[in-house]
Amino acid sequence: MAELSVSAFTVYDLIARGGAVYGDAPAVIQGERTLSFRQLRERVDALAAGLVGLGIAAGDRICILAQNDAAYLELYGACARQGIVAYPINWRLTGPEVERVVDRAQPRMMVADRSTLPLVAGWLAGKAVPHRYALTGAGGEGFEALAGLYRAPAPAVAPVVPDDAFAVISTAAVDVVPRGAVLTHANVVAADLTAIGAFGLTERDRYLAVLPLFHVSALGMSLAHLHAGGAVVVVARFDAGEAVGLIDRHRVTHVSDFPPVLASLLDAAEKAGSALPSLTHVSGLDAPQTIQRLHERTKAQFWTGFGQSETSGFVTIQRVADKPGASGRPVPAAQVRLVDDYDREVPVGTAGEIVVRGPLVFQGYYAQPDVTAYTFRNGWHHTGDVGRFEADGYLHYVKRKPEKELIKPGGENVYPAEVETVIMQMTDVSGVCVYGIPDARWGEAIKAVVETKAAGRHTAQQVIDFVGSKIARFKRPHVVVFTDLLSRGADGTVDRDAVKAKWGDGA
Repeated sequence: MAELSVSAFTVYDLIARGGAVYGDAPAVIQGERTLSFRQLRERVDALAAGLVGLGIAAGDRICILAQNDAAYLELYGACARQGIVAYPINWRLTGPEVERVVDRAQPRMMVADRSTLPLVAGWLAGKAVPHRYALTGAGGEGFEALAGLYRAPAPAVAPVVPDDAFAVISTAAVDVVPRGAVLTHANVVAADLTAIGAFGLTERDRYLAVLPLFHVSALGMSLAHLHAGGAVVVVARFDAGEAVGLIDRHRVTHVSDFPPVLASLLDAAEKAGSALPSLTHVSGLDAPQTIQRLHERTKAQFWTGFGQSETSGFVTIQRVADKPGASGRPVPAAQVRLVDDYDREVPVGTAGEIVVRGPLVFQGYYAQPDVTAYTFRNGWHHTGDVGRFEADGYLHYVKRKPEKELIKPGGENVYPAEVETVIMQMTDVSGVCVYGIPDARWGEAIKAVVETKAAGRHTAQQVIDFVGSKIARFKRPHVVVFTDLLSRGADGTVDRDAVKAKWGDGA
């Protein structure tokens, strides 16, 4: 850590400010329990005392493998207060996958809950992790209750500076082990202010944290709402019926979305006879027909954009209604360019890799300096995603960049995401995965696995013709198969490897 500056502002500072400014107003709501901003700060301070008492110090890592809980947010806050690095882990991983993340993180503490203990039971005893705590409940099986760590008096606040690491958010498992994007306090504060400005957040807003808190969307939006004086309604795990009840009971204004969250929510609201009158913002990604349904049945607006864990969330954003099909314009704190393979800026209307610079860009990949250096080459963060700018500054997402996601029929380049975007415009299509398969004539052909609940709604030829009517004919699928359920990852996006493994190279 560097010397503390009078201009410093950290994640703990936003919690302390909340306690001073918003006092007894609700900050975190879970079940029948409500924590005020003042109580949230007191609990963060008390938990920090326990962590310091264990000898956990600035720069040490704490791995968290648990479902959402108010204590999860308190642990983030206590880590922020003392300069400890929170390292949340996806609880949908298998035991061996979790073990590989822990091996990389080398944490001083492992925090789990009753639902995740089976993921660590077989191997954690052999790891040099000195402290093991249960996020909720009485502990057991070698885990002590985290509740026993809350104590007084509070220790001195560590001299944390904005460029210190706050959390490591796991990204794609490009190298078998998920890469860990190191977000600093400055990154998170910049993302908070970006969200507050984009959505116009105030103390009247309430956020339903249904996405997991290991995900940058749920963590970022929770902190942004707290920063604005709003409240976070915590849900352990998404249940559509429960979510509708919580939205109406607590007058929730904002929900983050990845399929199938919104569709399930609208189904449950219809069943319950609720128009979700308090809801004003839904942000994330979803199918056009689901977004249209939101707009028709509620007063809420759907917001979308482009962003990554590495950019602390959105770097472009818009209301879908403002420019259907686009991903928004760059936010005020991000400079966004499109470049070719030689890092030369491409003309407007031409596809290029999306590169970003600004205070939202992460510090680097944890314990991977070579990967970080390559990603930050020539002074820009290279996202590995391809986009296209319009003359009015709106970005259109095109595809993922790696060669494995490039299909070459007859030597032409076809980006799967471009074909997927077109197919998603078809009625009753809720998901799609496009990839390349061997072809004797063309070298490689295009296969589309289309998710639709309406069996028989479309034929393969109709999908092929529809794509051919929207984009170049060489981008049409050669093979189309239908399913009622595509494999998806923790963030709701299609698990491409799982789809390829299941549907293979043939028809």
